[in-house]
Amino acid sequence: METPSPSRTVTGRIDVHPRGFGFLVVQPSGSDEVLSAFIPPPELNPYLADDVVSATVTASEDGRWSASGLSLLKRPRQEVYGEVVLRKGAVHLRIDRDVANGDWPLETAGVEVQPQDAVVARIADGKAWLLRKLEPGADRSLERIIVRHGLRRDFDPEVHAEVQRLLTVPHALGGRRDLRQVPTVTVDAPSTRVIDDAISVLPAGGDGALRLFVSIADPAEFVTEGSALDRVARERATSVYLADAMLPMLPEALSTNWLSLVPGEDRLCLTVELRIDPEGRVTAADVYESLIRSWAKLSYTEVADYLDKGEVSEPMAPVREAMPWFRAAAARLAVARAGRGGIEMSRDEARFTFDEETGEVSGIEAVRPTTAHAMVERFMVAANEAIAGWLIDRGVPALFRVQDEPEPQRVADLAAFAQHSGFGAGFGRRLTPLALAAFDRQIAGCTAEPALRSVLRRSLGPSRYTVVPAMHFGLAARAYLHFTSPIRRYADLSVHRALKQYLRGRRDFVHEDPAIEQLGVHLNERSRTAGRAEKDRHRVLEARVMASHVGSEFTGRITRVRPSGLLVQLDGMLVEANLPADSLPGGPYQPDPRETSLVSASRTFTIGMPLQVRVASTDEQHGRVELALAG
Repeated sequence: METPSPSRTVTGRIDVHPRGFGFLVVQPSGSDEVLSAFIPPPELNPYLADDVVSATVTASEDGRWSASGLSLLKRPRQEVYGEVVLRKGAVHLRIDRDVANGDWPLETAGVEVQPQDAVVARIADGKAWLLRKLEPGADRSLERIIVRHGLRRDFDPEVHAEVQRLLTVPHALGGRRDLRQVPTVTVDAPSTRVIDDAISVLPAGGDGALRLFVSIADPAEFVTEGSALDRVARERATSVYLADAMLPMLPEALSTNWLSLVPGEDRLCLTVELRIDPEGRVTAADVYESLIRSWAKLSYTEVADYLDKGEVSEPMAPVREAMPWFRAAAARLAVARAGRGGIEMSRDEARFTFDEETGEVSGIEAVRPTTAHAMVERFMVAANEAIAGWLIDRGVPALFRVQDEPEPQRVADLAAFAQHSGFGAGFGRRLTPLALAAFDRQIAGCTAEPALRSVLRRSLGPSRYTVVPAMHFGLAARAYLHFTSPIRRYADLSVHRALKQYLRGRRDFVHEDPAIEQLGVHLNERSRTAGRAEKDRHRVLEARVMASHVGSEFTGRITRVRPSGLLVQLDGMLVEANLPADSLPGGPYQPDPRETSLVSASRTFTIGMPLQVRVASTDEQHGRVELALAG
């Protein structure tokens, strides 16, 4: 970015801070640098988060920017959540403070409202127009998050009508490879209702090679491109998991029943058949439309009990003969993965528990991935890689999943974090997939592993969808894409369509099709939005659980440094909470240039450092847990 003049006119996006001020975020085209200009509360009042505005930005002597003279250019947000307030006898809406800092006049269209009622409203002409009032007892924090991120619970009547028409259409079985006599299972959590992947295996032959079948539900057979169902799926882009609520990409009549690979039912699939030699190399991949029938729905616990202890559960009995070959296929793929580097994607997760009677969140626990999780992950990664290579070899454009090699400074920050956590990274100037795998193995199983993995994922950076095939660094994959969850992700559905078009004879594909790249841009944005919503909900429930732990002490580890303080991940619970800088002794504190340490004249707090902390307070509305140093 060129050296800025003291004052200039720019176009940017508004970011609202819940404390009542905001920032104008400007990123010049073709630049990685971002200008962030402070917006004082009076200037911010008429605007919403994500509004695109023009403004005059001015640099002060200390290099900080401020914005004034804002003018609205575009308003992506149409609906808001808020609570009714009275101001000088007039009804106003106190909008979600992550979206707006002011109270807006509320037009109720004759609906009776009372102060503190929670409502959803439409923004137009400088006012909020009531759309619906929440029922007493509704989870306000959940509704706030859904509306804040522009998500949808329900489907339009046109979509429901299309679903009903589909349910009356018999499955066309002709021309598909019939795999119903091949022992086939699904492996999921017991509560899973959307089942879109199944696995089968044939024993090794005389050459030692075995055949692994990964069969994926085939919604592309029914969801026609451009239909009402397709339009809503494309817009949503992904199912969103909000801990105690799931917002599906496709209506549940399809996603949990008609398309789902439930046991004992014939289902249409796309299958990738992998020939895996004794050294774990995938020497051949065949892709075809198939007809399958799941012989058993197995849980991760059941499969882990077999892999670890040889225990055969009752549901597993029909496929008992196949189980040793699943284990063999997973072991072979693991050897090949280890030889090229990268990291395992399965990781510890914080999972909420809920009271069976009330449905209220009751606790949070760390859940470690089992050997069954690792097995299924290897099968799905192998399938996704095989499909990516298959499409590239045939010149078929598709949405690939790409992750760039991390920048040297990120690698240095990760190495510093590891050192402060008691680990020697020694990456050198450049992180390679094999060096990453060695570090991954070094931290596996240690107390600090969850915190280290949190920082590791940030250091690797995000993955993205693009029509231009390139390496996925974290997986050490030459090419990778998403194929295995088409009921839950639109990217997978688009890959299925490309596969089916080729299998049915289409050859007039456009190299690196711009329309597919445009779809990738949309899906990247929607995926980020879903991720933010899931994180917001997680933080709200964390604060709700931790309210009963105020005053309790925990051990934790610093995972991030900010000007306002430290983020500390608590051991065991995996809760990430705030330790404000102004509560630390020996201040004032300032972050170092790379924000890896918080430094004062007498003391330094660095990422990776273990701390003994006490839960000081919680704020459920904003999803905050605040800590203080113990003692």
